[in-house]
Amino acid sequence: MYDRLKGFRDFYPEEMAARRAVADALEETARRYGFREIGTPALEAVDLYTDKSGDEIVEELYAFEDKGGRHVALTPELTPTVARMVVAKGQELQKPIKWMSTRPFWRYEQVQQGRFREFYQTNVDVFGSAEPEADAEILAYAADALTTLGLERADFEFRVSHRDILGGLLRAFDADVSVREAIRAVDKSAKIEPAEYYDLLHEAGLSYDQAQQFDDLLATDDLSELTDFAGTDEVADAVGNLQNVLDAADDFGVRDHCTVSLETARGLDYYTGTVFECFDTQGEVSRAVFGGGRYDDLIESYGGQPTPAVGVAPGHATLSLLLQRAGVWPEEALSTDYYVLSVGDTRSTAARVARDLRERGHVVETDLAGRSFGAQMSYADGVNAETVVIVGERDLENGEVTIKAMASGDQTTAPVDEFPGDLERPTYDDFA
Repeated sequence: MYDRLKGFRDFYPEEMAARRAVADALEETARRYGFREIGTPALEAVDLYTDKSGDEIVEELYAFEDKGGRHVALTPELTPTVARMVVAKGQELQKPIKWMSTRPFWRYEQVQQGRFREFYQTNVDVFGSAEPEADAEILAYAADALTTLGLERADFEFRVSHRDILGGLLRAFDADVSVREAIRAVDKSAKIEPAEYYDLLHEAGLSYDQAQQFDDLLATDDLSELTDFAGTDEVADAVGNLQNVLDAADDFGVRDHCTVSLETARGLDYYTGTVFECFDTQGEVSRAVFGGGRYDDLIESYGGQPTPAVGVAPGHATLSLLLQRAGVWPEEALSTDYYVLSVGDTRSTAARVARDLRERGHVVETDLAGRSFGAQMSYADGVNAETVVIVGERDLENGEVTIKAMASGDQTTAPVDEFPGDLERPTYDDFA
């Protein structure tokens, strides 16, 4: 008996049916916005991550030396990979580039609610536009995807912030502040006690009084207080950009989902402008459902031309928690359109009926184990067959097949030469 590895999951057909419905909704919504699907590798060179995040990130990776002596890692996220892809094609790609992808990722980290060592995300990104409309479209996509899945306005909110506001405020203090470490502290602030948060800000270079003042600034509802305090173009421009994004979000029909929350920082260092995280408004999902934001400098840092970028990555594990909390998680059940039941020496006719139905795009099962009539009916019920087509020797002697509606138990006959005939989805009602 072999045990599954910690942080990895098995998905049996019923659960996988629900997961597929969620992934399909996320992808189909992206397609409606013009995002094009890409495929990406499971392995990348470790340098792709250490060059931007430092050698310490290796502790969070599934990293190893391959048989060719190359230091590689299972991909922990998609953004560095798509940045590499944009750089590789350079000027060949028409701007803006709009890509999307659903796939697994791997991180060696502590397993907890909604967090696994192998996890799935749908990434949606725009490259080549610095306009507020690009940020707003990402927000609109995310909201449309969630409502397509059945969530209501009251079920979720987007907490929106701007990294340059945070950085500009920190640089406005009379202190030698590590902006990187201070922003990382802000990103952790909701998960730790206030005293620990202030300790982290102090370690980043603020005095405790400055840490308190900084925390008070982040809690303000009046963005003009931030520009007055900092007195710099950096903060004024960032506040203006955030407001422009929110105005565009209003035109895109998604402003009501957005709350300004300067405590939202996003921990990854490559974020540069607007950032946001999606939260369960009821608080039952204890962490961000997913997040996204701008990373305008990343393409250039990988050797490409200056290319602004913004994206979002709904994580399927945390999203499933929100959908379950709201009672809109898709049904975990098998779905079968037809079961073609064969009794006696009728295989050739039953196979022809099954082929004709499959050619119409239906899910069709047939007997593969030489089972009895009763065993086949039990199996058809077990796979939730909507209609059973019974092809029996006696039926064929009369030039017929029997059509049974499984929900009601009603059945009737149909001429075998006319089934399925010209009908796209023949059922009991068509012949009763």
